[in-house]
Amino acid sequence: MRDTVIIIGSGLMGSGIAACSALAGNKTVLVDINPDQLDRGLAAAKANIGELLANGLADEAGAMKARELISVSSGYEAYSRSASMVIEAVVENLEVKQKLFARLDQVFPPEVPLLSNTSGLRITDIALLTEHPERAVTTHFWFPGHLVPLVEVVVGDRTDTGIASAVRDTLKSWGKAAVLVKRDLPGQLANRILQAVIREAVNIVEIGLADPEDIDTAVKMGMGIRMPVWGPLEHIEAAGLDLCLNVQRTVLPEISSRTTPSPVMETLVEEGNLGYKTGSGFYDWSVKDMDELAKRRNDFIIMARKFMQERGD
Repeated sequence: MRDTVIIIGSGLMGSGIAACSALAGNKTVLVDINPDQLDRGLAAAKANIGELLANGLADEAGAMKARELISVSSGYEAYSRSASMVIEAVVENLEVKQKLFARLDQVFPPEVPLLSNTSGLRITDIALLTEHPERAVTTHFWFPGHLVPLVEVVVGDRTDTGIASAVRDTLKSWGKAAVLVKRDLPGQLANRILQAVIREAVNIVEIGLADPEDIDTAVKMGMGIRMPVWGPLEHIEAAGLDLCLNVQRTVLPEISSRTTPSPVMETLVEEGNLGYKTGSGFYDWSVKDMDELAKRRNDFIIMARKFMQERGD
């Protein structure tokens, strides 16, 4: 019986995906060649389930069952007959993923979907060495994977659209907001929109229009706070396409259309100012608390999810 979800890679994303899978009632196996990482991944998956339970996004019985449904393994070959799908969540390196997919393609029967959590690589390229590329699909869970509902299901150049649609429907049954991305382009769907926002935010710093703190505040307290229930296309429909067309005629010529990274970003990186991990970038992280910021992010996501859950969204 094919009733087991195999997740290869037990890091931040793998453990989050494992929590989602187990809470959906699936036998779930976390696979990693590093025993210490495997222990950490299992602990993280169970902690993720606990966080959802503590905040009313899972019930006690479901959380208890989910913890029992997760197991770990140093290999995946033993699950060739029981796997319903395989989700790869290893390092974001094309060669590594290609070699892994080629091996997975040999181990698992052609009816088992092979899924990649890649955030930037093309599934077409990842599946290049496989004999059955039709069953290769991107399933990009957004971090934190157990909290953010979105999963981008990307159709590769040689993917069977029926398989991709079935994967999307399965993820919806897990309670995820799975969307189908019909072409295998860089940035998938949401990252293309996010990169456009980032490009203009950096451009605003570059031209001296506002400081980083005010830019982030404007996004968080303006467009961002309404986006969980008010997408950009809903916005222009509500405002009127004629009005938005006139705004675009005025604004688009003035915003960045750069197709290369900003010199400001290039300079920061060249100087070793990489953001939080080096202590400075656009911000001075000796006076800004990342742990508190991450907690506020998670708290807000939980609050938004509870609101949507209460409304039946």
